[in-house]
Amino acid sequence: MNTTEVIGKVSATERNPSTINDFYFWTDKGRILSPFDIIKVEHVSADKTHSITYGVIEEINHVTDALSHFTSYISSDFGDVEDSIGNMNRLGMNYVKANVICNTQNIYTPVLDGKQVALCDEDDIRTALGLDDVKNPLVCGYLQMYQGKETRKIKVELNSNFLIGPEGAHLNISGISGLAAKTSYSMFLLNAIQHKFKTEDDGSVAFVFFNVKGRDLMAIDEPNTELKDADKAIYNSLNLSIEPFKNVRYFYPYSKDDLTGKVQSYAQPDDVKRQKQNQKAFAYKFTFEKAQDKLDLLLANEDDNTGTLESCVNFIINGEGGFKDVKVWNTFEEQLTNYTKTSASGGTKNEIQVTSWRKFKRCVSKAVRNDVFSKVLNTGEVDLTDEIQNNLRSNQVMVIDIARLDENTQSFVFGSVARAIYDMKLGADRTDIPDKVILFVDELNKYASTDIPKNSPILRQLLDIAERGRSLGIILFGVEQFRSAIHDRVKGNCATQAYGRTNAIEVSKPDYRYIPKVYQNMMTRLSPGEYIISNPALRSIVNIKFPRPTYKQFPNG
Repeated sequence: MNTTEVIGKVSATERNPSTINDFYFWTDKGRILSPFDIIKVEHVSADKTHSITYGVIEEINHVTDALSHFTSYISSDFGDVEDSIGNMNRLGMNYVKANVICNTQNIYTPVLDGKQVALCDEDDIRTALGLDDVKNPLVCGYLQMYQGKETRKIKVELNSNFLIGPEGAHLNISGISGLAAKTSYSMFLLNAIQHKFKTEDDGSVAFVFFNVKGRDLMAIDEPNTELKDADKAIYNSLNLSIEPFKNVRYFYPYSKDDLTGKVQSYAQPDDVKRQKQNQKAFAYKFTFEKAQDKLDLLLANEDDNTGTLESCVNFIINGEGGFKDVKVWNTFEEQLTNYTKTSASGGTKNEIQVTSWRKFKRCVSKAVRNDVFSKVLNTGEVDLTDEIQNNLRSNQVMVIDIARLDENTQSFVFGSVARAIYDMKLGADRTDIPDKVILFVDELNKYASTDIPKNSPILRQLLDIAERGRSLGIILFGVEQFRSAIHDRVKGNCATQAYGRTNAIEVSKPDYRYIPKVYQNMMTRLSPGEYIISNPALRSIVNIKFPRPTYKQFPNG
């Protein structure tokens, strides 16, 4: 205990005793401490030496010898606010509640009254959090503990097996929108993963990202020329490269206006043209022949408790009636229109009601008129399912732009890609399938919220990935503003949780009930570049920081 500064002593009272879970200590009222700071206490040992108990600060209180606030008022000459000292020099101290993290000899009897409490050095902090001997280390940020001359900065490395399998899998990130927030932290982790697995010594990993906002992710292989020296220094201290993502290919929605310089994207046409010339960008389409078995994905947001819409889909997929010879989307729409007429029979027995066909047409018509639903694939154009099942390889990054598509078409693209990844891992006839595929999706609430119909095929797909994906090597990195809105089975199967800044209404929801109140309050005032992380390999939730992204940033998204 003499190697670090002693700041107080354990205080066990009748009302606030020490327990195996927590204890209190007093400290000087001028001592600056913060929630998440870690302290240590000398404890008993079976071999008559000593052990160390580590605790993480939860609550900090200031108390004086005044019996009431009225006493304090009187002692200031009955409310004299000009006199900063008052008529009486009150005795005061801070008392702190700390949660027990661990003991060096696994002794969990309560710490004893009067034992000295001290700050920790870097080795202590690593030992307390379980960061001292991390296998398969993956950098996830850094801790900044204490203030002033005692400040400690510690690199936080997680065992990657608890993030992307096989021990644990999936990451959920929540928090309100803002600079250096959810997407930035996701990309920080994903970039670290790509650099860690750039060779196949530790296994092979491929990445599929969805760009859902502006052009956020449409230049992730280009360096951030505005990265500040302070951020570069942080990357250097974390032993991370400041290089952007490697082996990136971009996939833009096909548009008939491509030849005139217009694209169905927020990306600049000149940037798209340059990427295509460099064989980094492609337009994606869905032909009827390749996509007809995915028509159910266009109904992801529609309630179908009676199964009538599903019946329409099966009727079409099986080539029944007038759909037998349909090869292109225009003919599909014509046949669909025929079935919405009262006299339609389709040349075969049709037990599906006209009202059901009308509802089905209403759900799918707007989407299939989008340019991405096209007749044939030309040079430079791809089918995303084929691209994933045949061409997705180790260390590659696919960025699929869906930002300017309507909601139903976005759902179709996302569902098609998720299904293609699943099918590839289950049965593609290839020997070079990546061991793991990380699927990153922002605005997860669009596909896995509590409001999504239970029969949604995309929700079923996500539930399957969340529950079985670890064993298949499919890892979900999901991002949303409000964690409470996400389906319990999706977030419940995420081994790692990251909480960013949110509001007081959100932290009052049941999702946060097991997080101490003081940490909940901290979530409402976290700064950009700051997250609270929970992971099975950590002995406590931690407040981590991370630098700005290494790839090109666009103003206003």
